[in-house]
Amino acid sequence: MTTTTLAVLVPLLPFLGAAAGLLVGRRTPGFARPLAILPTLAALALALTVAVHQGGGKAIDAATRLTPTGSVPIDLALHIDGFAALVAVLVTVVATCVQVYSTAYLRDDPRYASYAALVSLFTSAMLLVVYSGDLMVLLVGWEVMGICSYFLVGHYWETPEARAASLKAFLVTKLGDVPFLFGLFALAADAGTFRITGILNTVASGGLQHPTLIALLLIAGVAGKSAQFPLHTWLPDAMAGPTPVSALIHAATMVAAGVYFVARLLPVFAASAAALTVLAVMAAITMVGSALAALAQDDIKRVLAYSTIGQLGYMTGALAVGDRGAAVFHLLSHGAFKALLFLGAGVIIHAAGTNSLTAMSRMGGLPKRIPDAYWTMTIALLALAAMPPFAGFFSKEAVLVAAEHTALGDSATAPSGAGWIVLLSGLLTALLTAAYATRLWLLAFRGHGPAAPEHGRQPIATSAVLWVLAVPSLALGLAVGQLAGWFDVHALTPTVTTAVLGTGVAAVGGIMTYAAWRALRYRAGSNVPLGAVSAHPNADPAASSEETASAALPRDLQSVRAGETPPAAHGDIASAPDPGDPGRLLLGPLHRHAATGFHLDALYATLFVRPVRAAAELVRFLDREVVDTYVRGAGALPRWLGTAVRRAQTGNVQTYLGVLLAGSVVLAIAAVLVAAAGA
Repeated sequence: MTTTTLAVLVPLLPFLGAAAGLLVGRRTPGFARPLAILPTLAALALALTVAVHQGGGKAIDAATRLTPTGSVPIDLALHIDGFAALVAVLVTVVATCVQVYSTAYLRDDPRYASYAALVSLFTSAMLLVVYSGDLMVLLVGWEVMGICSYFLVGHYWETPEARAASLKAFLVTKLGDVPFLFGLFALAADAGTFRITGILNTVASGGLQHPTLIALLLIAGVAGKSAQFPLHTWLPDAMAGPTPVSALIHAATMVAAGVYFVARLLPVFAASAAALTVLAVMAAITMVGSALAALAQDDIKRVLAYSTIGQLGYMTGALAVGDRGAAVFHLLSHGAFKALLFLGAGVIIHAAGTNSLTAMSRMGGLPKRIPDAYWTMTIALLALAAMPPFAGFFSKEAVLVAAEHTALGDSATAPSGAGWIVLLSGLLTALLTAAYATRLWLLAFRGHGPAAPEHGRQPIATSAVLWVLAVPSLALGLAVGQLAGWFDVHALTPTVTTAVLGTGVAAVGGIMTYAAWRALRYRAGSNVPLGAVSAHPNADPAASSEETASAALPRDLQSVRAGETPPAAHGDIASAPDPGDPGRLLLGPLHRHAATGFHLDALYATLFVRPVRAAAELVRFLDREVVDTYVRGAGALPRWLGTAVRRAQTGNVQTYLGVLLAGSVVLAIAAVLVAAAGA
């Protein structure tokens, strides 16, 4: 087979697996798992083959005319360069791991067949985005991912949280897709084609007439899809879906699509200095704000969700300073360790029986219960905190190096102001990232108290997947010297300045968090963080008793003497502050605002949701009370006339003859009067 044929099969196989899973999976459940794993595994093998054939050399281009449009043609085209080849490998690796992990994690789920089919369709759509050489075909994969995310986030549709999260994710991303679509049409109108190669040639020749307008319209779509400020609020709520879905969305699909799209069309954005500055400001706000929010979250998955938003901010920042190699390199390393973090979090949640870090901090023995998750999560958190020699260190340093070069005026692509914005916000975010990564590790694995109830041994499928993902999380950065040919023949090795600065601030963040944690434990006079609220050991992790927590907690705290362990309070985590949380000490009065995402949801509800609902209520009132009144009035007169005529129909022959005679007399009199008047 030719490389082109192999590349066509890469997105096609998961699509066929999804179609087969939807058709036969429910009726024959035994086929659901093979149909989920085998096509994705085959796609992984083919993606690796395509990457080897491409080899970081000249891009592979192939196209056939899809349909005549009468104006700008649409082609079924492939454009596979080094970026596309590597990202496709990432997508298929993570998707395969998620499918294998899900066979154990959702083994008793009655809707597993449809879930697995949607994951395969999700994978196929992302691969279509990665390999596509035509923007209209890319748009198909872009929108299919949005639909799949709606169904997968809402997998547990019985719960109101899942229903609300799926709807929010769909609507917020669609809000960005509207200007994105206009941007695509404007871009095609200027370039005369939807082909990516044709558009890049037009930009190179200076033929783009409205670069700033087009770039800003496209940035709006990227902000929605990649969860960047101000359209990032859907991603933390999307944690209501199954944990493997979170790993897929955060590591290899959906949110990665926006960053990848900008990397593909970076010359379009680089044609406008204003657009790059907007991109840099958006990245800076996203990075710092999401890191602060992550430091205040109690739900382990929400910590990781805000972490994803911040790491995507790093990628966007690299693109803002004109270095797509650094952006895609961080996308690859982040995909590996973030998938590991989410899948490891699923194991922790299963073992602890709760999502709450506060509750986990009051449990002992978790590392011994789940040693595989403990060690692999430690590796992933070190990669997230950008500690050498883990993958996150090298990829984050590549971003900081690119920002430094731009800030010092060594880049002709982006303005130096954008470089300073990205560099300073990136260093601050590195400190905060290490802080919340350390906090998560301490609260999850260094808790004290009674052991969590036994939930059974972890299946080998979950443990094996964790170790598979731990390999690139640890070793991908060490291969940075071999990847230059895949990244525009551009070295991604760190410099001494940024390495010292980046690692130094990260170390400071981790040490500060550890010191705060130790100080709070010492101040409390106990090995258990006082005031913590844990899930009831014999209850559903989602169930809690807020009344018990609010009533018993203050009394317990007053009665605890130094050196004694307070009785466990079972209740709503959010309703009871945990004085043993280092995040509270580090953030101080900012903690209350950071925990709610700086009230952006409330702000949007006030500015947009409530006015729209009020307008909808007004329209409903006008429709019912005004429009319907006219409609009812138009039918009232005929109804009254019908009622009058109906009353005359008595069925009495004498009455009919009398009326007929009276009518004849009236007509005769009228005729006489008319004749007399005429005479």
